[in-house]
Formats: sequence, C-alpha cells, structure tokens
Amino acid sequence: MKPRIEQGIVLCPKCGFTADKEEQESSPKKISPIQESISRSSLKVMDTDKGPDALPTTTVECPRCGNNTAFWWMLQTRSADEATTQFYRCTKCVHTWRNYS
Repeated sequence: MKPRIEQGIVLCPKCGFTADKEEQESSPKKISPIQESISRSSLKVMDTDKGPDALPTTTVECPRCGNNTAFWWMLQTRSADEATTQFYRCTKCVHTWRNYS
C-alpha cells in the first residue's frame, strides 16, 4: 500500500484498492513469514510513480524513429530456466520494443 498524503488515503498500485490512511495505521498489521523475509531481503522494486527517467539508458537504434538512445529493463517473462526478456523504450518517441535474449 502506498500512502497518498494529499488525499489522506493509502492505495494499492496493483489492484487499485484504497482505504483511509487513519484506518490502515490503527489496524493491527499481520505479516506472514514470507513477507517478513522479503522485507529484510535486498529485493528492490522500482516505484512506478517515478517514471522511466529512473531507468538506465543504452545506445540502441529505435526501429520507429531512428533515435539511438533508449531506456532499458529486464523481466523474466518465460519459465525460470529460460533467458530474460530485455525491453527498450525510446527516449525520443517513447516507442517500446523487446529483445529476446
């Protein structure tokens, strides 16, 4: 849940559920052993509110506009024993494409 201070609510970015911030702070928090181990791990998730400017860039030609700079990120889109998929987003025209490694 992400706090929206100006609105006084908390919002789930995945499902869109909202609740009053005061209710969430006063209710007892139940944390499963899995959630506790994840919170202590070094796993970092990018905040989607920051936008693509937080992503690293690389030199690759955009197939749509020919620009040579793009943001990139990798996701495991197939089974774990297969390579990850690399995504690119052009810094000029915002076209997004992928590269299957």
